[in-house]
Order: sequence, then structure tokens, then C-alpha cells
Amino acid sequence: MLTQRLRTATGPLWHSVSKVARYILTLPERYRAIRAAREARGIALLREWLSPAQRVQFDASKYFEVVGCDSGWRYRIHYGRVTNVHQIDEAGQPVVGWCFVPSGGLVAGDIMLVQKIALETAELATLAVANQFKVQAPGGSPTAP
Repeated sequence: MLTQRLRTATGPLWHSVSKVARYILTLPERYRAIRAAREARGIALLREWLSPAQRVQFDASKYFEVVGCDSGWRYRIHYGRVTNVHQIDEAGQPVVGWCFVPSGGLVAGDIMLVQKIALETAELATLAVANQFKVQAPGGSPTAP
């Protein structure tokens, strides 16, 4: 009789414990799904702001080029969140890298859109707060900042 009472009393407890355990075990999977959905929305918004030529570049190579509004220099913005902006020369070779990102937990697509808008509308102000870094030219040595 006591055994039956204990089973009756602890049954709902174990049911709740197992529900919590299942929920906790699925958290990483849920987080990945949420992150993937946020990234997809970020890329979709970025694509809306790209010109047709930039969209073709991005689809083919996971980067696109922009022209700075103040200097006319060309920049290549690669898919990514940091150290993904390279100033390029007339031959399309990287000259120097620039690192600047907005604050907050943004996904790559959102960050790349901010970088695009910043270079196209406030290039010199953006570069004033950006960090320079050396970039590796394809088949060559790193360039100096």
C-alpha cells in the first residue's frame, strides 16, 4: 500500500522532471534553428539593398564591392562579421583591411549591410574609427597597413 502511494505521489514529479530534461536537451537544437532563421533574415535584407551587380557578385563569391563616397576607393565586403572589409586596388587586389562593426549581437548579413551603408555614405568618418589590418594578397605576401 505504501509503495502504491509513493508511486502515485511521485509520478507527476517524475513526469515534470522528464519534460524539463527533454526541453533542456533540445535547447542547442532550438538555438541553432533560431540563429539560422536570424541569419537568413539578415541575408535577405542585405540582398534587398544590393544593386543587381553586387547581388551577382555576392551570389557567385560571397562578397560584393562598394565604392567609398568620399575617396572613390573600392572596398570588397566579404561574408562575415569581423575583418571582412578589404580596400582593393585597380587590379582587384587587396591593399589593406578595415575592421569596423556596429555594437550588438547582429548576424553577418546585418553587419555587412551596415558596412556597405557606412562606406557609401560616410566613408572617411567610418575609416576614422575603423581598425586597419594587413591582408594577404592571393599568391603574395601580406600588405602593410
